[in-house]
Amino acid sequence: MDLALLTQSIVTGILLGGLYAIVGVGLSLIFGIMGLTNIAHGNLMILCSFLIMVFASVFSNNILLALIFTIVVMMVVGFLLQNFLVNKVIDKGAEPALLVTFGLSIIIQNALTLKFGADARSIDSAVANMNVVATKYVSISGAYLLNFVVAVIVILALTMLIKHTYLGRAIRAASDNVRAAELMGVHTKLIYSVTMCIAMVTACIAGLLVGNTFVFYPYSGTQYLIIAFGVVVIGGMGSIGGTLLGGVILGLAQLLGSYFFGTGYQIFAGYIVMLILLTVKPAGLLSNMKRK
Repeated sequence: MDLALLTQSIVTGILLGGLYAIVGVGLSLIFGIMGLTNIAHGNLMILCSFLIMVFASVFSNNILLALIFTIVVMMVVGFLLQNFLVNKVIDKGAEPALLVTFGLSIIIQNALTLKFGADARSIDSAVANMNVVATKYVSISGAYLLNFVVAVIVILALTMLIKHTYLGRAIRAASDNVRAAELMGVHTKLIYSVTMCIAMVTACIAGLLVGNTFVFYPYSGTQYLIIAFGVVVIGGMGSIGGTLLGGVILGLAQLLGSYFFGTGYQIFAGYIVMLILLTVKPAGLLSNMKRK
C-alpha cells in the first residue's frame, strides 16, 4: 500500500467534494422549495462558465468583475424563466415543469454549441496552477482548496439566509405548505422566482470554479447534472447542508475507488456508494423534506 498515494487520494477526494457540493446546492435548493427537479441545472451552470469566460476577455481577465456581471445577467435570466415559464405550469403537476426544464436544457446546449463550437474551454486563473501545500505525502492545488473553501462559505451563507431572515422564513413557509403560506400572505410564485435567482447565483459560482479547475464543453452540463443528482441524493434532497456531506462522500468514493481498483472504476465506485447509502437511508442522509 502506497501511504502517500492513499493520503493524496483522501485529501483530494474531500476537496473535490467541495466542488461537487457547490455544483449540487442549487439543484437541491430548487427541489427543496418547489419540489422541482431542474433538468436544466447543469447546462445553466455551463452557460455561466461561458459567460464568465466572455466577460473576462472583455474586462481584461478580471475574473471577479466577470463573475459579478454574470451573476447579474443570470439572476435576470433565472427570474424571467421562472416567472414566465416554470411558474405557469408548476401547479399542473411535476411533469409539465420537468418537461419545461428539459426543453430549456436542450436549447442552452445547442445554442452554446452553435456559438462556441465543440472545443474545450477553460477559465484562466493564477490560482489554478498554484500549489498551496506540497509535502512528501500530500499536495494541494490552489484551485481545489479554493473550491472547498468557497463551497463551505456559500453553504453557510445559504443556511443563514434560510434560517435567520424574513425571506428565509417565507421560503421555508412556501416549502412546508403552499396553501398555508398563501393564507398568511406569502406570494409563493414570487418566492419561487426569488429562489431561482438564488440558485442562479450558486450556478455562477459553480461555473467559475468548474471552469477554473477543469476544461468544459457546451455539452458538459449533462455530466455535472449527474454529479449534482448524486450529491443531493446522498445528502438528502432539499438539504443545503446535506449537499456538502454528499459532495465529500461522492468525492471520497471516487478517489478511493480509483486508488483501490484503478482510474477506470472512479465514477463506478462513486455511484456504488450512492446506491448503498440509498439502500440504508432512501431519503438521503440529511433529508429535511416536508413539502405537502
